[in-house]
Amino acid sequence: MKNYLKTILLFAVFTAFAAAASAQARLTTVDGGAFNINDHKGKVVIMAVGASWIPLSAKQVEFTNVLSRKYAGKDVVVLYVATDSATQGSRNFASAADLNRFATTNKLSARMIRDADGAFMLKQFALDQVPSFVILGKDGKMVGEPYGGIDPKYDVTVPISRVVDRLL
Repeated sequence: MKNYLKTILLFAVFTAFAAAASAQARLTTVDGGAFNINDHKGKVVIMAVGASWIPLSAKQVEFTNVLSRKYAGKDVVVLYVATDSATQGSRNFASAADLNRFATTNKLSARMIRDADGAFMLKQFALDQVPSFVILGKDGKMVGEPYGGIDPKYDVTVPISRVVDRLL
């Protein structure tokens, strides 16, 4: 019985570490390199979660750029997380070249990373829609609720800035 419990405990620990490593591996640079969000603990992280094919993504990039300029030189990291699929033939496929073209066309000033299957960000932060914004505190945990959807007539940078300023 004692060996059985040890085996179950070891399996649970291994599974938890494997799941955490797998989740982090899902976020990459646009060119497929490794990206770990935990490397930014100690800073406030603003993540604009979008996709190049969504019509409101250009407006989301505008908001992202405003936040990027406002917090330049401070303990804030601003990221654009593209949820476009990396699988050719997928309905929402976008190559690295497509994403780079999207960033250039829209003059994205924040660093772009990729959630290649789009599922990690949606599950990790309980997002029910894209585009959205997520704020992580210096401890790496989500602060408040995600800012889902983009209303072109509403400046979402105002409430996001209030939260970020409070965290600094």
